[in-house]
Amino acid sequence: MAGYTESPFRRLIKELEPSTVLVSELVSAEAMRRGSEKTMRMIEYVPEELNFYGVQIFGNDKTAFVEAAKIIEDQGVDFIDINLGCPSPKVVGSGHGSALLKDPDSTADLIHTLVKSTSLPVTVKTRLGFYDDKDLIDTAKKFEAAGATWIAIHGRTTKQRFTGVANWDPIYEVKKNVSIPVIGNGDVTSAAIARNRLQDLDGVMIGRGSWRNPWIFRQCREVFEGKTELTPKPTMADQLDFFRKHADLATEFKNEKWAMIELRKHFAHFMRGFRGAAQYRDRLIRVESRAEMDQVFQEILAEVQK
Repeated sequence: MAGYTESPFRRLIKELEPSTVLVSELVSAEAMRRGSEKTMRMIEYVPEELNFYGVQIFGNDKTAFVEAAKIIEDQGVDFIDINLGCPSPKVVGSGHGSALLKDPDSTADLIHTLVKSTSLPVTVKTRLGFYDDKDLIDTAKKFEAAGATWIAIHGRTTKQRFTGVANWDPIYEVKKNVSIPVIGNGDVTSAAIARNRLQDLDGVMIGRGSWRNPWIFRQCREVFEGKTELTPKPTMADQLDFFRKHADLATEFKNEKWAMIELRKHFAHFMRGFRGAAQYRDRLIRVESRAEMDQVFQEILAEVQK
C-alpha cells in the first residue's frame, strides 16, 4: 500500500468508519535513523487517526529498528508494525520485507530486540512463506515467542507476489497453533467475502480492496455486527465529493500540486464501471490542478445523470 495510505486517505477512512485500524505507508527504519525528512513526513498523522494508528517499518538491522522505535514512540502513535510481507523485488532484493522469511530464527530475534526496546505493541505483517507455506506454523510460533502482539498473514507466498488466489487455509491453521490474535489478508474486496473469510480469526486486513471501495470498512463492521442490510455504496455525486474532500485534505497536508499527483493513482483504480469511464480516467490520471479535476467531475456527473 506504499503511496496510498498517506495521512489524508487514512483520515478519510477513519471518518467513514471510526473502528478501522490504520497503518502508515511502508517506511524504512534505516531512513528514520538517518533523519530522512521525506520518511518522517510519511508517518505524520492527525489526532483523528489515533485509536488505532500504527507505523509500518521495514529493515533488517537491529540498531536501526531500535532507534526507529524511539522516534516512533515520540510521535505518540498506537503501535509499531513490522513488514515481513512486502514482495517488491526492490525491497526483497535489499534483504528487507518478506526476504526475512528465509531466516525465521534471525527474524524472530530482530522482533524480540524491538519488543524489548519499546513500550509500544509490536505487530507483524507477513506472508505464507517465501517459496511455500511448509514452515508457516513454526515461523508464527517463533514470532509469538519473540513478543509479537498480533500477526497478520497474507494468503500468498513471496514467490506468488499478487498472482493467483489468496489461500486462507494455512492462516486458519496458524490460529489453531498460537495464542496471539491472527488476522487474515488477501483478496477481501467485499463485506460478504470478509464475513466468509473471518471464521475463527481475530480480524481481516484490507488493502487493495479499499482502492475501489473506501466504504468497505463500514460495510465490514456492519456485516460483523450481523446486519443484513448494509450501507450501500454512495451515489456518484457523493463518491466525487469524497475525492473533493481528499483533495482538500491533501492540499492542506502539503500543497495542491502534491495533492493532484497523489490522487491520480486513486483515480486509476476508482474510475470504472460507468459509461465513458475509460476516457474520464485517462484525463484524471493526468490532472494537474484542482480546477481541472472539478471540471472532469462535472462532466462525469452530467454523463451518469443522462
